Amino acid sequence: LVRTGRKASWLRTARMCADVTRPELSVKMGLQSVQARLERATREGGREANDAPRLVAVSKTKPVNLLMAAYEAGQRHFGENYAQEMVQKSEEMPEDIKWHFIGPLQSNKAKLLAQVKNLWCVETVDRKKIADALNKAWEGRDEQLQVMLQVNTSGEDSKSGVDEAEASAMARYIVENCQNLKLIGLMTIGKMDPSPEPEDFKRLLSVRDAVAAELNVDGSGLEVSMGMSADFEAAARMGATNVRVGSTIFGARDYSNRRAEAAA
Repeated sequence: LVRTGRKASWLRTARMCADVTRPELSVKMGLQSVQARLERATREGGREANDAPRLVAVSKTKPVNLLMAAYEAGQRHFGENYAQEMVQKSEEMPEDIKWHFIGPLQSNKAKLLAQVKNLWCVETVDRKKIADALNKAWEGRDEQLQVMLQVNTSGEDSKSGVDEAEASAMARYIVENCQNLKLIGLMTIGKMDPSPEPEDFKRLLSVRDAVAAELNVDGSGLEVSMGMSADFEAAARMGATNVRVGSTIFGARDYSNRRAEAAA
């Protein structure tokens, strides 16, 4: 009986270990961990846990089965960096998903991006040419396309985004000239900064206030999308309304398919 009991116990442990190694379960566990950390950081910043930033699960290069694992765990906002990949996934995934485009966008991809089912927001508008292209691609829709203005708060050449000094003018251009677009906030990709209050996040909050003054609107009505896997907790403490987390949920990314496509 003892041996039988030990065998049953061993089998249960083996099954549990096998389950933990399943990628789908790993995604669900990662998602739960990020959500708990977000709520804790939000409370540390003086807000209620139910005011935690919107979590965008960044799923670029990840297969649909892993996205579905997050979906089944309750996740609805997903972020993608490549227009074609987003279009393909949107055709395979449930229609109540809210898609965020968070990668650099070329104007000639605007029409393709407009094909995405339930495109919720384009977070990377940083030039008039991009705004104009999206505005044209979205003609005839019943609702405006939500967009964010990407700001290069770090000043790094490797980062996309409008300069801080030009952000207010760019925001006004979108509001006054792109009737099919709705500017809902600002986004940044800050440089690595392990401090409790990263400087680039402070800069984005300052730019948000300047844009609000330019548009004569309440700054609290403009979203701030900042924070990724390495710094989303700091962003939540500082008042982010939107964070973009990928590898902490889905694991390390595999770009081999992207390289193969580029070489084809």
